[in-house]
Amino acid sequence: MHGKHQQQQMAAAAPKGCVTVRVGLEGEEQRRFAVPLGHLKHPLFGALLEEAEREYGFRHQGAIAIPCRVDRFVQVEHLIGQDLHGTSSCAQHLVDLDSGAAHHHLHLPRFVGCFRA
Repeated sequence: MHGKHQQQQMAAAAPKGCVTVRVGLEGEEQRRFAVPLGHLKHPLFGALLEEAEREYGFRHQGAIAIPCRVDRFVQVEHLIGQDLHGTSSCAQHLVDLDSGAAHHHLHLPRFVGCFRA
């Protein structure tokens, strides 16, 4: 039964208007998130992509992989959502594809960074 549950989770696809991003530092459990396409052009997400390029190289194949702690990534996405959508209830939200949970209405501290110095 456990194997079937894992297969169902792996089959979860990003909803329309989103892209799948794999997040986690080396040695940390990787999680998959559906990120709204509009978030990709935000400067904070651009900084995450630059870090991914430094870590994995420009020619990395497969899903977008972000070398960042999962909790920090959720914080960054929350800030991006606030910046782009304010408190709009109709805004698209980050979805954890491995748990099916939507991350919205979170009370998170200000972004403290997941970027290396």
